Amino acid sequence: MDHDERDDELEGEPILEEGEHAADGVDAPAVSRKVRHKRRTRARSKTIAPKRLTKEELRIKDLLPLFEDPDRPQTRAECKEGPRPCPYVSCKHHLYLDVNPETGSIKLNFPDLEVWEMAETCSLDVADRGGITLEEVGEILNLTRERIRQVEVRGLLKLKMVGPGEEPLPGDPNWLPPGGDDYCN
Repeated sequence: MDHDERDDELEGEPILEEGEHAADGVDAPAVSRKVRHKRRTRARSKTIAPKRLTKEELRIKDLLPLFEDPDRPQTRAECKEGPRPCPYVSCKHHLYLDVNPETGSIKLNFPDLEVWEMAETCSLDVADRGGITLEEVGEILNLTRERIRQVEVRGLLKLKMVGPGEEPLPGDPNWLPPGGDDYCN
């Protein structure tokens, strides 16, 4: 019997501490193990590597016309009142997929869901609601709370790197818009 089968057998039995005895008529081990539960209930994200195109395919690609979507929102104000879940998966703020600009690979954050099945589809909507916990961010991005914490620490370190010798960020009291001092005059 392998390890997982033994865990399944113990699933319905009470967990006893050492020295405790089960009620009369119930066979239980003197020392039982806690049942291991599966941590991840969601499917892991999947990355799709880009296909390298042949010269002929690249030539055909250049001949195809580009179609613009006339109904697609151009500003946040237009987007804010748009349909939810957001149908514009190619938007950089959409949570369904991410595209790596260096490699061209596509990461499906929720491979087991369709876009219309997602609770949240726009990162800007989440940001407008205000502060949320690491647990909630992890649920929205299909990542663990620990991974969200690591990303947060890395982002805060990057912000600290922009110190007095570096160029200040917008929002900093020492920040001057492009053009320097003459902007205020």
